Amino acid sequence: MDEFALIRRYFGELTAARRGVVRGVGDDAALLAPAAGRHLVVTCDTLIAGRHFPLDTAPYDIGWKSLAVNLSDLAAMGAVPRWFLLALSLPSADESWLAQFCDGLKVLADRHGIALVGGDTTRGDLSITITAMGEVPVGQALPRDGARVGDAVCVTGTLGDAAAGLAALQDGVRDTPLLSRLNRPEPRVAAGLALHGLAHAAIDLSDGLAGDLQHILDASGVGAVVQVDALPVSGALRRRFPDRESRLPLQLCGGDDYELCLCVPPDRLAAARTVLDVPLTVIGEITAERGLRFVDGAGITVSVQRTAYRHFS
Repeated sequence: MDEFALIRRYFGELTAARRGVVRGVGDDAALLAPAAGRHLVVTCDTLIAGRHFPLDTAPYDIGWKSLAVNLSDLAAMGAVPRWFLLALSLPSADESWLAQFCDGLKVLADRHGIALVGGDTTRGDLSITITAMGEVPVGQALPRDGARVGDAVCVTGTLGDAAAGLAALQDGVRDTPLLSRLNRPEPRVAAGLALHGLAHAAIDLSDGLAGDLQHILDASGVGAVVQVDALPVSGALRRRFPDRESRLPLQLCGGDDYELCLCVPPDRLAAARTVLDVPLTVIGEITAERGLRFVDGAGITVSVQRTAYRHFS
């Protein structure tokens, strides 16, 4: 089966007509028409076997996660998902693997109304690159540089589950609730859309809270104090790591949670919680003094030894 037959057989159902697609898969390039009064939001992520997911990860989960990490970036900008490109490198055209991979991709694509409009396939080591595009009303994107002194630092959902799932897997334990957070993250698209006009700044938590929040602080020229006792903990994480000290590195530096970290004015917190479809937890405050401090309930500084994941350090 050559690459053209592969595309027709496995990716045809992902190219269903969507609003704004003038020409999708089948030409040298796609023709897209963003709606009037909206900015185009574009993001790109690559997942490499053995680095971004374990080699024995189920194909369905690989398909899901490949799209989810891009949808999470769109969510952090408050964008509506519209279209995506897929560049897929495969060791071979394994039909069973492809069918399952496309099933995972399609379930999430259908859920968020995003259409495949092009890409590339080639033989090589397994890697997946997706470029996702969305739309946001002009002036309503959620930037990293908008945090203001006095803003509440908030996160959606819970933190540390994905990193704990990976740690369990490396220990030979398949802890299903935690491992599902690693393999099938839920991009917070609805939350990002609901926060137009409510949040000053946002970022998705892909590399760990400590590093990702620092990106907001650097871009905004501010600092923050984070209360480690306020970090939201799932029941599954608490059962596996009962004491705070053992789970804190996972929650602060583990990454792969794909929750949103937000800076919200205190007087808008109630409104934000009303419109969100996930829990929103206040974990700290934006300060005028630069730097990121972690403190316990008594206000004592907590040392964080690890930082966010970096590919080339």
